[in-house]
Amino acid sequence: MSGGDKLDFEIRPNPQPVTAAERAALMVDPGFGRVFTDHMVTARYADGKGWYEARVEARAPIPMDPASAVLHYAQEIFEGLKAYRNADGTVTMFRPEANAARFTTSATRLAMPHLPEGAFVDSLRRLISVDREWIPNDEEGSLYLRPFMFASEVFLGVRPAMEYLYVVIASPVGSYFKHGVKPVNVWVSPNYTRAAPGGTGAAKFGGNYAASLLPQQEAAANGCDQVVFLDAVEQRWIDELGGMNIFFVYDDGTLVTPPLGTILPGITREAIMRLANDDGRAVIERPVAFDEWHADADRGRIREAFACGTAAVITPIGEVRFEGGSFKMGDGTSGDVTMGIRKRLVDIQRGRSADPYGWVHKVL
Repeated sequence: MSGGDKLDFEIRPNPQPVTAAERAALMVDPGFGRVFTDHMVTARYADGKGWYEARVEARAPIPMDPASAVLHYAQEIFEGLKAYRNADGTVTMFRPEANAARFTTSATRLAMPHLPEGAFVDSLRRLISVDREWIPNDEEGSLYLRPFMFASEVFLGVRPAMEYLYVVIASPVGSYFKHGVKPVNVWVSPNYTRAAPGGTGAAKFGGNYAASLLPQQEAAANGCDQVVFLDAVEQRWIDELGGMNIFFVYDDGTLVTPPLGTILPGITREAIMRLANDDGRAVIERPVAFDEWHADADRGRIREAFACGTAAVITPIGEVRFEGGSFKMGDGTSGDVTMGIRKRLVDIQRGRSADPYGWVHKVL
C-alpha cells in the first residue's frame, strides 16, 4: 500500500457524521482540545512489512490489548499544528514539513520507525479535506491537528516494539488560554526539572509532558498559569515552560532564548528567530540564569519576556513567581515587541500578509 514517500490512503467516510446543527453548536465555544471532528487517520506498521492499512475513517475508540507495549514502556511521540480558514476562503497549514521532520527526529530518539515525511503531510491534508466544515471562521479559531504514533505490539519485554499505530485526530479550537492573549503568570519550579542532557528533552514525547504535570499543579497552587523549568544539572539555567519555549527582550531590542539540547526545538521558536532577524533585531541563543533574569528585569535591562508554541502562538509573561518572592516584566502588561512579533507571525499564518519564507502550505 505504500511507495516512496507516500501512502495510499483509503477514504472511508463516517456513516454517521455529526449534523450541521450539532456541529455549529459544538463550535460556538469549543475551548481547546475538547471537541473533535468526525474522522481520523490511521496507518499501521510492522517490522518486515512496513506501513500498511492507511485510512481516513470514522473517529472511534482504538482497540487496545492490556499488554500493548506503549502501556508499559511509553514508546509514544506526537506533534501539534494548525489549519486556518483565511479571509479569502482558502485553508492553509503553517510549516507542516517542519513538523514532519521533527516527528522523524522524535521517532529516532524513541527507537521507532520513520513515517515518510511526505506521507505525514499528506495525512494532514486528507483529514483537513474530509473534515473541512469543522474549521472555525472566527479570528482566534483554528483546526488543531494532533498526529501521534505509539507502540501497539502485544508483548512484555524491554525492547523496541515491532508494531506501531500512527493516528491523526483534529479538534476545532479557540484561544489556548481561557482569558485570551493576555500576560500570564509563571512559576519557577524549585523541585522539578523537565529533561537532562542525553535524555528525551528534544523529542516531542508524551513522557516529557507527563513529568510536567505535577509541577504544573504546583504552579497553579501558586496562582500561576505555567511552570518554568530550570536545567537538571545545576538547577540554575532557564530551560523552557511546561509546553512552550521562552524568549527575553532586552532594552536594546535584542532577543535572547535558551539554546537547544535539553529543550524542544520549537517550530514557532524557529519562526520567531527568523522574523526578528529579518526585522533587524539581534537574536542570541545562550544560557540565561534565573538570577540573571531576576536582576536584569528589576533594573530594566530585560524589558519583556514571552512564551511561544503552536497552541498558544506567542503569550506575554507578566509576572514571575518563585519560592520566596516574585518580580514583574516591565509593568506587567503586554510588551510592544512581544505583540509586534506576534502580529507579524499570525498575519503570515492566517494569510493576511505576504509569506516570503514559503511557510504557508495551501490545502484547499
